[in-house]
Amino acid sequence: MTKTMNILIVGVGGQGVLLASEILSEAAMNAGYDVKKSEIHGMSQRGGVVSSHVRIGPVVYSPTIGEGQVDVLMAFEQAEGFRAVNWLKRDGIAILSRTSLIPAIVTGSKQYHYPEDAVADMGKIVKKVIGVEADKIAGELGNPRLVNTILLGVLSNYMPLDLDLWTDTIKSRVKPKLVEVNLKAFQRGRDIRLTAVSA
Repeated sequence: MTKTMNILIVGVGGQGVLLASEILSEAAMNAGYDVKKSEIHGMSQRGGVVSSHVRIGPVVYSPTIGEGQVDVLMAFEQAEGFRAVNWLKRDGIAILSRTSLIPAIVTGSKQYHYPEDAVADMGKIVKKVIGVEADKIAGELGNPRLVNTILLGVLSNYMPLDLDLWTDTIKSRVKPKLVEVNLKAFQRGRDIRLTAVSA
């Protein structure tokens, strides 16, 4: 990697956004890159919006990413991903979990609406969108909290980091009894790649 790579991770509190950004940052640092990270916690323990800026490169000076400068957007909740679309570069990649967590302000209001298919809506704006059935995969693996590891697996396909760095970092960051299932979740994510470019 000769230039700085910008990754924006978004979701809501309790989904594991911060753990995912820590694993990504640690794996990149172990690869010898300079890493800067910045986080915004919007009442993260109560389902508020959470985002993390991760910048990786030979030398990184600022922890925050400018709008329109994100190389990869990783969203744990599809509407939050759609809300962050303006942060993506023209040729950036959006990785969106198809998870829908509809906030109370939408369910009890005629003024606000939740998108029926935020992944499809995103595909009308940017060319590279990967919709991930992360909740379904996590359910198949028997643990709904694996969404973050699944999405990291998808992300790993677009990062210049060796597989060993990812697996070693996951092993160091999760409880020993959960290592095996997290590595399975990570591999399931790695099996998902951008197969079609949206119009």
